[in-house]
Amino acid sequence: MESAFCEIVPPDCRLIETFRYTPGFGAVDLGLHLNRMCDSARKLGFVFDRDLAEHICDGLSGNKPLRCRLTLGIKGDLQLSHVPLDPTPAVWQVDISDTRLNTGDAWLAHKTTQRDIYDTARANLPRGIDEVLFLNERNELCEGTITNVFVETQDGLWITPPISAGCLPGILRQKLIKSGDVTVKTVTLGDLMAARSVMVGNSLRGKIRAELNRA
Repeated sequence: MESAFCEIVPPDCRLIETFRYTPGFGAVDLGLHLNRMCDSARKLGFVFDRDLAEHICDGLSGNKPLRCRLTLGIKGDLQLSHVPLDPTPAVWQVDISDTRLNTGDAWLAHKTTQRDIYDTARANLPRGIDEVLFLNERNELCEGTITNVFVETQDGLWITPPISAGCLPGILRQKLIKSGDVTVKTVTLGDLMAARSVMVGNSLRGKIRAELNRA
């Protein structure tokens, strides 16, 4: 498959989908996760057998919630792993990273193993901090290390940054936009600091209330 991606894709690069398994229900939002993997595979030139991916994920079982990770290699090999999913605290303490994302970085729109900036930030979270949020070179809000961000403005409107600001098209984000609960809008640093409330979240853990360090 010929890639339409403008960057060189390293041979060891893998696409990633992280999702929740719920006993009695199965893989939550699996179709949406596979849609995203399919889209990235097409754009980056990966071979992807959706039927095989569905078959592999159908084999999940257990009597407790699981954190599942499906990865795809450039030649189409799929790997599925899972671990027990720890309970999610009701509130996360959140800070702003000193590192800036670059809106010209095409990798930001795809969930892959090319994510050193996120992994480094997550491995070095300050004590008492659960997540850090990234801004881009224009001081616009992007996303967290493992979450999209949702900001409530002073007039009660919930907004989330556009993909063009430098963020992943998260599955939870997609669902909230489709339902009309969230509107896509550029979020400046000023908007973030003046927010009535802030939520972070992903499809694995849902929405989490965030207490922003405003120091």
